[in-house]
Amino acid sequence: MATHIVWDWNGTLFHDMEAVLGASNAAFATIGVGPMTMREYREQYEIPIPRFYQRLLGRMPSQEEWLRLDEAFHDRYRELSPACGLTDGVHELMDGWREAGHSQSLLSMYEHEKLLPLVDAFGLTGRFLRVDGRSGPSGGQKAEQLARHLAALGERVDPARTVLIGDAADDARAALGAGARAVLYTGGSHTREKLEPLGVPVVDSLAEAVELAGRLGRG
Repeated sequence: MATHIVWDWNGTLFHDMEAVLGASNAAFATIGVGPMTMREYREQYEIPIPRFYQRLLGRMPSQEEWLRLDEAFHDRYRELSPACGLTDGVHELMDGWREAGHSQSLLSMYEHEKLLPLVDAFGLTGRFLRVDGRSGPSGGQKAEQLARHLAALGERVDPARTVLIGDAADDARAALGAGARAVLYTGGSHTREKLEPLGVPVVDSLAEAVELAGRLGRG
């Protein structure tokens, strides 16, 4: 059976960190927290997201505060994200992977109904066996979503020959919990220093990630 890549979207295939930072700073303003630099954001960011806000506030946000934070983030993200594009080399890497006889799918914590047209607009839909975005409330973890994603792919993929390529610690935890592998990319939401303690390969480019996925999938 071929090796399968499950791609993450935000911060991995979709290079949207400037939009994420701008949206996060808009959200912080609703709770009286000053803006962060990109470096500060990547050092502090954590999933599930309420814990990230807890770190900034020194307490867990109330339900009212969480809703205000979430709304402010998504409102500003919608304004900023249209200026963002794919990470360099995505089309070529995905085409090369497919031409080598392997398969790939997309799993994102971005809202499913908003994800589909975005992926399609970049001409990527036909490259994936399956595209899944978040179906429940925002702010959660990927493990449950990945389990459903792999179950939906069924016999077309073997979890033991599946590699999740993402940019967050949560991606690695989800993959390992599902019996898959993970490769983490430093161009997204976390610094290398936050990713390396997870014990999975950490790379600085998606080309390195794909090359490693091919080796990991062979056992």
